[in-house]
Amino acid sequence: MDTNETPGMTSNRPYLLRAIYDWISDNGLTPYVLVDAAQPGVKVPSHVIKNGQVVLNLAMRAVANLDLGNDRISFQARFSGVSQSISIPIVAVLALYAQENGQGMMFPADEADPIPASAVESSEDAEPPQTGGDDDRPKRGAPHLRVVK
Repeated sequence: MDTNETPGMTSNRPYLLRAIYDWISDNGLTPYVLVDAAQPGVKVPSHVIKNGQVVLNLAMRAVANLDLGNDRISFQARFSGVSQSISIPIVAVLALYAQENGQGMMFPADEADPIPASAVESSEDAEPPQTGGDDDRPKRGAPHLRVVK
């Protein structure tokens, strides 16, 4: 279903993200978000980006000040003991799923969705996304998603 099918309608993506996040959390599971780090406005530490994507834990115990807004997801998280401000435009979200069982929802990389100006933060201290870098966390396999009907 094209989110821009009806003129004047806003994207359903932020509403679906909030609903899936609540569903995963209400079932006692850990919500993970898969992000296209190459999208403009994505602000994450460059060392966590792998192959142009990043997977982040959105559980309340892992983040502070989580805001699942209409234009972006923002929160504070610790990486290697250092608190960082994270900002992810909604259009950069590729999937939201439960870490424990892979259930959740994938979102198409919809080029028709314009990135709202409010989702792109201009900051002189923002680092451009870079792939590579070593990570001190244990390695896991690729996230596995299951289509929920």
